[in-house]
Amino acid sequence: MDSAWIALALSLKVAGWATAVNLLLGTSAGYGLARWRRFPGRELLDALLTLPMVLPPTVLGYYLLVLLGRRGPIGHWLDTNLGIQLVFTWQGAVIAAALVSFPLVMKSARAGFEGVDAQLEQVGRVLGLGPWALFFRVSLPLARRSLMAGLLLAFARALGEFGATLMLAGSIPGQTQTLSIAIYEAVQAGQDESANFLVALSSIVCVVVLLVAGRLMPARSPT
Repeated sequence: MDSAWIALALSLKVAGWATAVNLLLGTSAGYGLARWRRFPGRELLDALLTLPMVLPPTVLGYYLLVLLGRRGPIGHWLDTNLGIQLVFTWQGAVIAAALVSFPLVMKSARAGFEGVDAQLEQVGRVLGLGPWALFFRVSLPLARRSLMAGLLLAFARALGEFGATLMLAGSIPGQTQTLSIAIYEAVQAGQDESANFLVALSSIVCVVVLLVAGRLMPARSPT
């Protein structure tokens, strides 16, 4: 069962990095959408940023291959100028997991920031807080529960990502074979005992994450 623990460690690594990426990108996107209320293309942009949640993971994986492959515009530039290759690497798995789980952070961040009382932010401006100080000392603390819940849900989603990761990073044991891919490989090989252990391991981790996320969800006020 050593391979199972290796796959779990790699999955946690990939999910952790993907969540860290989304902490920056998802929070920024959610804050922008919550505050740019008069932006004419606001809802269209929100729909486009939400696409990874509804598109089949294999479609996302194909897009990533087109963009990040050696012949793709981004992949070719990275390979030629920096010597960086993302296909069949754990870094590629991070990108795939981050893309798939991004909407969960963005949506939660947007909801959290839209729930912040505008009068409190106005008080901060009156007291002389600049934009960055206002964000870190007022807006972010008040929206933190929604944001943390979104990050945990995104972590769980990244942990179980399969389709896009398989297409971009492949299935290399010890390098890109995450827990979900290892389950697929075990089932295909008829290794029922290994598959059952991997499924139980994955389920336990995801249940723990969801329980923590549930505790962080903002409580609804009684009606």
